[in-house]
Amino acid sequence: MHLPLTLLDTMGGLPGLELQSVMSVLAQFFLATLRIGAFLVAIPVFGAAAVPLQVRVILAALLGVVVMGYVPVPTVESFSDLRILGVVVVELVVGLSAGLIVTIWFSAAVLAGEKIAASAGLGFAAQVDPNTGAQTPVVSKMLSMFLTVLFLGMNGHLVVIRTMLDSYSYLPIGAMPAFGALIKGGIAAAGSMFLAASIIMLPIAITMLLINLAIGVITRSAPQLNLFSFGFPISMLAVFVVLYMSVGVISLALKDVVTSTMDNLQLVMGAVTYG
Repeated sequence: MHLPLTLLDTMGGLPGLELQSVMSVLAQFFLATLRIGAFLVAIPVFGAAAVPLQVRVILAALLGVVVMGYVPVPTVESFSDLRILGVVVVELVVGLSAGLIVTIWFSAAVLAGEKIAASAGLGFAAQVDPNTGAQTPVVSKMLSMFLTVLFLGMNGHLVVIRTMLDSYSYLPIGAMPAFGALIKGGIAAAGSMFLAASIIMLPIAITMLLINLAIGVITRSAPQLNLFSFGFPISMLAVFVVLYMSVGVISLALKDVVTSTMDNLQLVMGAVTYG
């Protein structure tokens, strides 16, 4: 059975649908997802290796749709070929820099855990971190998980995503940001990371130092005692007891880290957008 030629002509295309318009919308969608997608890849919560790649891609696509309905996205035709390349690079740099600032703040828990493990002789108790591929002490992993739970419990993921969505209003796609503000924000985050790590680990490290001094005095007065068979179990037991007793203080310190992370990201993005 053959269809009439006139019917085939009417079925040749769909009304209101042109390939050029579809490609233009897809290009706009691509521009809308660059900044928020790079941010999701860089931050520890969504960019972790434990989160499947498909989930990250779907989440970035959904947020890209939100961006297209949230702010006007320029068309690709409004830029020259060289200019569109610069726009892509700028969007990626802004998203990755914002995610790096959050990552630096989260590294405070890792750094504090490394120093606690070193003071207690638990540096050998390490496992491979899937995010970095390096050996990370178990204490660091424990504090990182604690920080992640607090971050999610305080709706930090919603706050940082909203901050990035608001940045599209202040820094439209195609605008030139103040890169100096990004650099200053990263340096300030690094300094605050060391300060936060010191606040978390100093009480425990000082306690372990006093315990090790006491063990040294005991082994000095009784040389027949084996330092490794006597001191090491006491150090391990002491660090677990001190960590258990310090859970409340550590939770308050990590809560301050989460709050400072959200505030710092908002300040940096505000400084970047307003130049």
